Amino acid sequence: MRLLTEITGSTKLCGVIGHPVKHSLSPPMHNAAFAACGLDYAYVAFDVADVSAFISGIRTCENVVGLSVTIPHKIGVMSCLDDVDPLARLAGCVNTVTRQGSRLLGSLTDGAGVLRAFAAHQVALDGKKVLFLGAGGAVRAVAFALATQAAPASLTIAGRTAEKVCALAADISKACRIPVHAAMLPDDLNRIVPEHDILIHGTPVGMHGADPNESVVPWDLLQPGQVVFDMVYRPKWTRLLRDALALECTVIHGLEMLLYQAALQFETWTGIPAPIDVMREALENKLEQDQC
Repeated sequence: MRLLTEITGSTKLCGVIGHPVKHSLSPPMHNAAFAACGLDYAYVAFDVADVSAFISGIRTCENVVGLSVTIPHKIGVMSCLDDVDPLARLAGCVNTVTRQGSRLLGSLTDGAGVLRAFAAHQVALDGKKVLFLGAGGAVRAVAFALATQAAPASLTIAGRTAEKVCALAADISKACRIPVHAAMLPDDLNRIVPEHDILIHGTPVGMHGADPNESVVPWDLLQPGQVVFDMVYRPKWTRLLRDALALECTVIHGLEMLLYQAALQFETWTGIPAPIDVMREALENKLEQDQC
């Protein structure tokens, strides 16, 4: 599929790059936000195989003011940029590119987006024991943001591959002064789930296309009053969140991470507050259409 787009001389262009990005949820959110704010901006999707060549071309297009970056380019794009902010450098990946004059700057809004989602749900992180289920890229981004920008009592990283889990725990420990622990899935679940205040699920279990009744966490390990955040956003109500709600936990849907990381991108590119309600409506409508 070829992308053809007409951009006027004054229109600012933003876009999402990845391979492929045809199912990206970002264009509806961002274009709805631009329209709501009366901005002459357009957000389009680019299927990009050679990220270095693409970024070289983007440098010559001054109307391109920002990019979202998806898998598999979140790491490779870093070497193509003029600078990367400290949090993205710590996490080792970038999901946002912003033009500042002749320079292209990389940043990471995934983790900060989750922090904003917690704040929007009036969930305090300070002094809380936080458990991450999974040790992949999304968990890495959120864990670094939480460890360096909030004040949790401790973090625990739980995953199925000991080498990966221990490496991530060690990297986070170097960046902060709070205790960071490593644990194994599923062996340590009985011990670690009940003793944490906040659970953040970052594995593919429960994702659309898999078993809708599967969950990393057995329901009887969840404790009333815990906060459970599931990064999976398709379906909205995963088995984990259904179980958590039934046990009177506070639940946060995965689409909140998608929404607030996009809002932070919007604000970085435009310099104005994001219209959250408009973006949420566009996101939910797109998700509903995709599931029909």
